[in-house]
Amino acid sequence: MKSVCVYCGSSFGVKPVYAKAAQSFGRALVEAGLTLVYGGGRVGLMGTIADEVLAAGGRAIGVIPELLVNKEVGHRGLSELHVVPDMHQRKKMMADLSDAFVALPGGAGTLEELFEVYTWAQLGYHHKPVALYNIDGYYDPLVTMLEHTVQEGFMQQTYLDILQIDTDAAALIDKVKRYQPPGKDKWSAKTAPDTV
Repeated sequence: MKSVCVYCGSSFGVKPVYAKAAQSFGRALVEAGLTLVYGGGRVGLMGTIADEVLAAGGRAIGVIPELLVNKEVGHRGLSELHVVPDMHQRKKMMADLSDAFVALPGGAGTLEELFEVYTWAQLGYHHKPVALYNIDGYYDPLVTMLEHTVQEGFMQQTYLDILQIDTDAAALIDKVKRYQPPGKDKWSAKTAPDTV
């Protein structure tokens, strides 16, 4: 494992603990010898984690669409900043450059990016780890919802278990490094659709 894609907010959120934890995760990435791949902005948690990685002597690669370069104020101090035509190209490049995916707190965009790679993992399009850095219980409601999908028969426990979750940066990185994908993807040996 050489690089980790981090999805997170372009805002700071209401609790100072979010930014502090983003800094901790940035330092933990550098200490683990991992490159940060992220959305390329210099504001909010996005900018916080990139700045921390760079300050600690690590590499930070940003990927940002042309439309958002000015809106999100693209980070010009990165190891690499790729400006792409649209969101589809952004997500593809981020996925291609990364060996794992971790979501920190964020809004709809963060959740959308997380669920795309999480679904891909279930379907067998990739076998990379997908994780939640659950800062101050931010993702507790989401985990509860996913548990509900299992209880209601819309997802198997095997696929819930794909999602690595921790409240500690170093511990989460260790889980991601040790991750072993399920032995089969959603459609292995299936003749009819099953729960996602």
